[in-house]
Amino acid sequence: MSDAIQIVCAACGAVNRIPADRPADQAKCGRCGGKLFPGAPVELNDAIFPKFVSRTSVPVVVDFWAEWCGPCKMMAPEFAKAAKELEPQAKLVKVDTERNQMTAAQFGIRSIPTLMIFRDGKVVAQKAGAMPASAIVEWVKAYL
Repeated sequence: MSDAIQIVCAACGAVNRIPADRPADQAKCGRCGGKLFPGAPVELNDAIFPKFVSRTSVPVVVDFWAEWCGPCKMMAPEFAKAAKELEPQAKLVKVDTERNQMTAAQFGIRSIPTLMIFRDGKVVAQKAGAMPASAIVEWVKAYL
């Protein structure tokens, strides 16, 4: 990538710029010191979600899920594998629809798991149902 990457820290909400000449996968938040691309999905809540998807310059892949959902639990390790492969070209996050009903309602989540890809705060792709890591990676790469 020739341009700097901008990413919101899921832990503290700080907006970070990673210069193009620095390895993004090793970048840490300037405010809290947390890894910006840990190679695993991070949990977002209603409070940080709008800022995160609108201010992060790489595509944000969201897994809308719930604790009681069997297919969601089956897909969780697959989504984590996909994060290892896709970061830092994309950022993979999870939103618990039971704890974050405002965000789930805003995007009309009716079945879970549902995956959405956001770019510049807008949904560019959506897919419902559990998928293996390879299918998640292939689907996301089509939108990079």
